[in-house]
Amino acid sequence: MLETKQVDLLFADARTLYDDALEMLDQGRLRNAAEKAWCATKRATDALILARTSTEPRTSGQTARMLQQLRRQDPSLEQLRLQYGARQYFLHDRCFYDGILEPEDAIIADVRETIDYIRTAETMATR
Repeated sequence: MLETKQVDLLFADARTLYDDALEMLDQGRLRNAAEKAWCATKRATDALILARTSTEPRTSGQTARMLQQLRRQDPSLEQLRLQYGARQYFLHDRCFYDGILEPEDAIIADVRETIDYIRTAETMATR
């Protein structure tokens, strides 16, 4: 019961972070929007992993490793695994840490498409 509640809280947090990302976009704060979208991605992935394994990862490295392990058991997670890695690289590393905010339209699309990632993770958590 407690585990299910934590999964729900993590997905709710992912959606809140996504809303924050959209707000940052509206304010023209692309770098911050990218980081909020990345954080939403990580929280949604953590929720999926918790739902499937009863273990909540703490770091993005743990999340990536655990998602890879899950993918070995369930090949349908491959697309999500690839998206996780790409989103970490583009939104977190390049945009936020390195400050590379080009091409702007691609970053905006990645931020907006975060909701699709969250929805997919929610669906995969229930399988």
